[in-house]
Parts: sequence; structure tokens; C-alpha cells
Amino acid sequence: MNVIDAIPKADFLIKSLAEQGYTLEAAIADLIDNSVTANSNVIQVLIDSDIEPFQLFLADNGDGMSSDELIHSMQFPSSSPEGERAQLDLGRFGLGMKAASFSQTRKFTVLSRKQGEENYYGLTWDVDHLVKTKKWEIVVNNQAEIDQLVSEFNKLNNDFNGQVSEFSPNTIVIWSGLYKFEKYLKKHNRKKALHREIVQNTTEHLGIVFHRFLESSKDPLTIRVNNAHIRSFNPFPESKQSLRKLEFRQKDFGNDNIKLEGFILPSSSIKDSQQPDNAWTTPNKSLLDMEGVYIYRSNRLIIYGGWNGLIRKAPRIQLARLRVDIGNKADHLLHLNVAKSQVMIPHDLIKAFKGYVEELTAEAEKEFYNRGISKFDHNPSDKEAKFLRKIHSNKGPLLEMNYEFPLLNDLVDSCNSKQKAKLNLLVRMINTTINKIRDTHEDVPFYKCEETKNANFVEAILNLREHGYSNDFIKKNLISELGIDLKTLPTDILKMLE
Repeated sequence: MNVIDAIPKADFLIKSLAEQGYTLEAAIADLIDNSVTANSNVIQVLIDSDIEPFQLFLADNGDGMSSDELIHSMQFPSSSPEGERAQLDLGRFGLGMKAASFSQTRKFTVLSRKQGEENYYGLTWDVDHLVKTKKWEIVVNNQAEIDQLVSEFNKLNNDFNGQVSEFSPNTIVIWSGLYKFEKYLKKHNRKKALHREIVQNTTEHLGIVFHRFLESSKDPLTIRVNNAHIRSFNPFPESKQSLRKLEFRQKDFGNDNIKLEGFILPSSSIKDSQQPDNAWTTPNKSLLDMEGVYIYRSNRLIIYGGWNGLIRKAPRIQLARLRVDIGNKADHLLHLNVAKSQVMIPHDLIKAFKGYVEELTAEAEKEFYNRGISKFDHNPSDKEAKFLRKIHSNKGPLLEMNYEFPLLNDLVDSCNSKQKAKLNLLVRMINTTINKIRDTHEDVPFYKCEETKNANFVEAILNLREHGYSNDFIKKNLISELGIDLKTLPTDILKMLE
């Protein structure tokens, strides 16, 4: 057999692998995945935007690595995507740290030591070295280089307010230069752009992506960016009573399972979301931005916002959010990419997803059209002030005229029993018509209609006939507009209307 040596050019391949759709915040999140997998509970991200080339440090207090473990971790790839993973393993392809780092820098170093040990071991991937040697070589850092990098980390840590004196990292990742800023932006724009990326986009992204870890009741994760605490943001604030949930669906999927749970935000969130520090949106995103599917893999949010190709975004369904939980034993069936930024829903699950999304968005649309109608609390004066009140049913929010509204209350009090019966029928017809327009009405059997439990109901029918209305008109208009199922009318009334 004749063969040809096809060893790829190291620098070409690495630059190609780096183009996996990483943003700066996504790349940093990928490094944090490794820290979480290594049982870290404190992670520090430090960057000085005053000095070029920019240098970024990401340090954690996790288990750390021996020299052999670090060598293995720096290889391309370091694990198989088909291998069995521990429950908290947030990795996938064994490429995350390398691909994420090379998406932002052309040289990165990892210093690590096992927990409890004093000295670090260091390795560096350097594209310039690969170009020069034309070989797949990792640079082994000498002690002087390691000491210099540790000193730079400690100095930067001391320069920021709120230094954490007890923090002793076991692994430190160093990006030497951020080429997307230094190469593609004009010099006077670089610092401002990097500051915005770190202070706004990165902190916001980390707060939502790792919110379950940050909020954990058992050993919560702490992330600091330039020693500022990352605040968690939960897109499903279940402590809010106004947040509605649909019944969840769960399905076996590969060697794991998948759980779908729909949430409908209250219509009041449209106004609330315009305020800073609200419960419904992050500072730099709108309700429309955050509408859609949220896919969690082993408690890490990997996809959020948008419908992942199931349907299109629309303002009328901006109150809909779908929470999807999967384990890490079946993620290969979802075609999760290296950057953890794209998921393809398998054909076998498309129908179930679309059916549930259709149900969810229908409820969200009803809630959207309720905006501007206040919900009553337990204050009687508030109840009396509103002509229409909102109640909840299994079909969604319903609107009905409020008998405690002063004008309507006075009108009812001024009526005799016959007039009151007619008024009650008229009110029910109005309520039914409003909710039919909003698609939240459901016809009820005759015996369940309160307004029919009165002899004056028959008298009202006779009164309409006396005014010249046909039996057919009464059935199609009066009975129908009352929201009564015609098939459930008593025999005597059916005979009367023949």
C-alpha cells in the first residue's frame, strides 16, 4: 500500500480550530467549564486594559493538575467526545481550553499544581513558535518564567480593590495578547472596546450561564472579574407568583433524559423590564432578546434566547421561555458544537418540541394581549376601581366585568329581580364575547351557567320572542353569546325554541 504523509501544518490547523464561533465571553465561559469540572468554588478573571499587549489571567482553586495531567490536558484533543463523563464534567470534545484560548490569543500558558503542593508546572502553546519550528511542540516553561507569571498575577490581583487574600489558585491560564483587539481595532479604540466587553458583555454572560452554580445552596460558586463579584441572573424567577408554568414534559433520550418546561412571564414584565435591575431581563437585553429556548446541560446554560430554528421570534410571544434540561450523556445526539454555541434538535424530538412550543407560545400570546389590564390584589378599594378584572383559568387569563365597579354595582342595585336577570345575561354575553375575541373562552354546559339558574332566564327568552326575534336568532345569538353549549340545553327549552 502506498501512503502519503498528511501531517497538517500546526499553525494552519490551530488557526482553523480557533474559528469555532467564540466570542470573548464564550471563550472565558469555556475556561470556567474546566474550573467547575475541577471542583473549583472560587474563580478569578483578571485583565489590565491599560497595557498592551493585553494579558488575561483566569485562576481557580480547583483540584489542579500534575505535570503528566497538564501535558495530557494540553494535547489536541485531550479526551474523546464519545467517552463516558462524570456528572459535573462540562467538557465535550477535549478541545475547549485550546480552541477557546486560540480564538482570542496566539499564545497561552497554563500553570498548575495539585492541591496542597507548592510549585507550579507550566506549559505554553505559542503559534509563533509553531511557525518557526514547523513542528507540533508545546513549550515547557522554566522556573523563572513561571515565577514571573505568578508575580504578574499577584500584582494585578493587588492592584484591584477587594483583593481576596485567602485565594490561592491551583491552576492559572494566561492569555498573552488579545489579537482581535490589538490587530483589528485602531489603537485609540482598543481599551474602550475591551473594557466594554469585560464590564458589560462578559459579566452579564457569566452571570446567566453559570447562575445555577452561583445560586447553589451547597458550596456556591464565586466568580470575580477584576475582583468584582459576578451576580447571578435566573431567567426563570420562580419566586415571582406572577410567573406561570406549564406542565413539564420528560422523555428518555439516549442514555439520559430530556425535560421541557414552559414559562409565561406576566404582561406587567413588559413595563418592568424597562427598569434597571428588574427580574425579567439582564441589563443589556430586552424581553424580545431573551424570548425563546434555554438549554441547560448539567446545570450549565449553553443556549439561550431565540427558538433554535423551531419558530421565529415575534413581539407577541416575547413573554414565552422554554427551559430544557439535558444531562451530559446524550449531548452528542444534540450535535453540540465545540464552542457550546449551537445545538441541533434531533429529528426524533422535533415533533415533541414543536408541539410544546406551540402550546407555550399560544399562552404567551394571550398574556401579551392582557397588557395594560391590572391584576387585583387584596385591597378592596383597588377592586372597586377597575371595571374589568382578570381571573386565571386552565385556558389562560380571562377578563370579566367587575360587579364591584361603582357604576355597575349601582345599576344592579337599582334593578328588580326581572331586570337583574336580564342584566346578568347581558354581562355574561359581554364577558363571553371579550374572551372569545381573545381566544380564552370555553363553552360550558347549561347547568354550570349561574345566570340560567333562575326562572327569569326563560322569561328573558319569551321577552325576546315577544319583540319579534325568531327562535333561530335566539339560539345563535343569545344562547351562543352566553357561552352555553347548545347540546346541553334542557328538553323544555329546546322544545320552546323549535
